[in-house]
Amino acid sequence: MKPQLIDLSDYIQSGEGANGVSYNHRSDPEVMLKMYFPGKVQQPVDEFHVARKVFHAGIPTPEPGDLVTDGERVGIRFRRLTGKVSFARAIGDNPAAAADYAVDFARMCRQLHATHVNTSDFENVKHRYLRLLKDNPFFTDLQKEKIAAFIRQAPDADTAIHGDLQFGNALIVGDKRYFIDLGDFCYGYPMFDLGMVYATTYVSEEAFIQEAFHMDKATAKRFFDAFLPAYFGEDADLDAKLRELKIYAGLKTLIVERDTRRPMPEFRALLEGVIY
Repeated sequence: MKPQLIDLSDYIQSGEGANGVSYNHRSDPEVMLKMYFPGKVQQPVDEFHVARKVFHAGIPTPEPGDLVTDGERVGIRFRRLTGKVSFARAIGDNPAAAADYAVDFARMCRQLHATHVNTSDFENVKHRYLRLLKDNPFFTDLQKEKIAAFIRQAPDADTAIHGDLQFGNALIVGDKRYFIDLGDFCYGYPMFDLGMVYATTYVSEEAFIQEAFHMDKATAKRFFDAFLPAYFGEDADLDAKLRELKIYAGLKTLIVERDTRRPMPEFRALLEGVIY
């Protein structure tokens, strides 16, 4: 699909993330634009096609419009959600309510992970992680063998996986909730998703949490401490769930190292003695 040429002067910048810049249309309040950074061409194309499939699968997410370019960069136009705020921003503005937001986010996640998808439309999460592992230049061959064995033995499921599940990628719009940034959407065992919730609250460094999520690490930890029982239920063996979840948080290093192109020792530490 050939991107449509647009005039970026028709848009006003509204934010910036890890992969690009977001804009709102100057005259049409129903249009927003996610423009990827220079050099990222295939990523927005892939995300556009996945976003359309996710939307039509009934997952609550902004409706994708079309693929566009300003002549140098490639982006995606979406139907704009007015009055939106991310869970991260909402918690940063009201840290005392972190536990309440965690319960709300857990409800969203349970619903997502209970949604069965057409597996011919999306990638199996295990296949994705094995592909990322194969392309990763930072693990030894022996480490890769042990990690691959763990990935292959993970339970199978045909339910939705966000792929980058963290409180910056979920929006509050009045009484409605939406997921965004679905470039890594796939299907499979929910622990592959839940590992990112732990990674972005307990594993990530203070400075990153402050910059990316608008809160201190202590608040992020309180969020996770409330999220865990809200997702699994008070009667679950939460210690066992956390032990398992930490391994999948460690596997997130494959996603992060793909994007940062450097080894992430804070994530890898969760795998030592367990997988390799």
